[in-house]
Amino acid sequence: MAESAWWQKAVVYQIYPKSFQDTTGNGMGDIQGIISRLDYIEKLGVDVIWLTPIYQSPQNDNGYDISDYYTIDPAYGTMKDFEQLLKETHTRGMKLIMDLVINHTSTSHKWFQQAKSSKENPFRDFYIWKDPVGDAKPSNWKSKFGGSAWELDENTGQYYLHLFDTSQADLNWENEEMKTKLVDMMGYWAEKGIDGFRLDVINLISKDQSFPDDDIGDGRRFYTDGPKVHKYLHEMNQRVFSKYNMLTVGEMSSTSLEECIRYTRPERQELTMTFQFHHLKVDYPGGQKWTKAPFDFLELKRILSEWQVGMHEGNGWNALFWCNHDQPRVVSRFGDDKTYWKESAKMLASTLHMMQGTPYIYQGEEIGITNPYFENIDEYRDVESLNAFQEMKEDGKSLSDIMEILQHKSRDNGRTPMQWSADKHADFTTGEPWIKPVSNYSTINVNSALKDSESIFYHYQKLIKLRKKYDIITYGDYQLLLKDHPSVFAYERKWMNEKIVVVSNFYEESVTVRLPIDEGDKVKVLISNYKDVKDSLSELHLRPYESIVYFIN
Repeated sequence: MAESAWWQKAVVYQIYPKSFQDTTGNGMGDIQGIISRLDYIEKLGVDVIWLTPIYQSPQNDNGYDISDYYTIDPAYGTMKDFEQLLKETHTRGMKLIMDLVINHTSTSHKWFQQAKSSKENPFRDFYIWKDPVGDAKPSNWKSKFGGSAWELDENTGQYYLHLFDTSQADLNWENEEMKTKLVDMMGYWAEKGIDGFRLDVINLISKDQSFPDDDIGDGRRFYTDGPKVHKYLHEMNQRVFSKYNMLTVGEMSSTSLEECIRYTRPERQELTMTFQFHHLKVDYPGGQKWTKAPFDFLELKRILSEWQVGMHEGNGWNALFWCNHDQPRVVSRFGDDKTYWKESAKMLASTLHMMQGTPYIYQGEEIGITNPYFENIDEYRDVESLNAFQEMKEDGKSLSDIMEILQHKSRDNGRTPMQWSADKHADFTTGEPWIKPVSNYSTINVNSALKDSESIFYHYQKLIKLRKKYDIITYGDYQLLLKDHPSVFAYERKWMNEKIVVVSNFYEESVTVRLPIDEGDKVKVLISNYKDVKDSLSELHLRPYESIVYFIN
């Protein structure tokens, strides 16, 4: 076995700076706030911190609309603050990766301001402009935020493409000068000493240049994993990523397993790992997000297992995650955030962290933060949720149904302030927070977690230590067990003469199972979420949300 790359044994901690820690009292988190909490992150045992975008931005899409790639947004601090954060992170033996959006820029970016001034402007071709087709838009492509993906610029009479908000104009990757400027910018951050990038919707950067109408969909088949995307990523890799031994994780929108193997296979020299979201759509009946429905447990097992086996056999690499700033809290989504809050949060952690890939922990996941269950639309801040509220209202849904759907599906579920203590506003800010903290912060907070030796925090800490200690977690193959069992997720990892068996009950009813495996010689429990667990696999009586990880050699 070749020596693994540094990021294959790493665990990443995602920070949403706006909601992490405020030091100025203005109700929004900042870079100094992150610095003040680095000892806490180090205690957890993670190797890498990932920051969502902190570049200058009008904040129409929480920083994913960048207006200047070289400047820190004043709301978060200064470049000096960022350099201090980088130094302090490295001093503690951790690495730092930045979020980067290069599919589009903000329409406030100086390139776009130049581009829209006239058709002859040298920056015009940095973006994608098309003439109307008669009285119609250039094509029938839809924006992922609703409505057409084409916006008319009255001044020049042409439309520009925006796959997201109208304030997020898509860049033209066919333009060599634009491409060079972006790669130079990545080099600037690499020279500053950052350790990698999370690349936002990176698989959308290459478009079918005929921009055809889509007679069966919204246009995504003409730009998802597009014609030149692998070429572009290989160029970035050669010029920046591999030169600085970076961790690069691509956010892949509507992608396929086959493509992700290509993106991450080392010999192709593109990315180190990919995020895909298929397993987080198992509670989208008929592909519809804005509904309240139980999750499809068998489908969850099938998708996670398919990616485990496929990426392993294809020599690709998974990013493993339950939560991020765009997703509800996993303990509320696939667990039980009331009666079996602690048990189910630990169960979900063990189930994911024993898989092959690089695990990502989203701020607060390690202490079991839940969805906020806001009861009033005025408490929501997310533009997507507010739009959905209006659309559902117009469709005739009742207010109580709409609020219940938002309570389960809104992106704001993952954006509430970090819960540090039982003090006012969870000790996130001395001012008025930009969004309310979850009302249970008096009991669910970092202070309480650190005082409780059986807390969810220490369970995560132990999982991270196990990953460092047992090579089988990095290298072992994967096999799903009890495929059709309606409540138990069990799988086996094998490597050399070792085995790991993970058995998790995803429901509150107790259940007895027999595993179709040979116990072998020595069986020991590596981690579990209940006490008094026996070192035997012959017949397992699993309590509500019980999860056990066995090591066999």
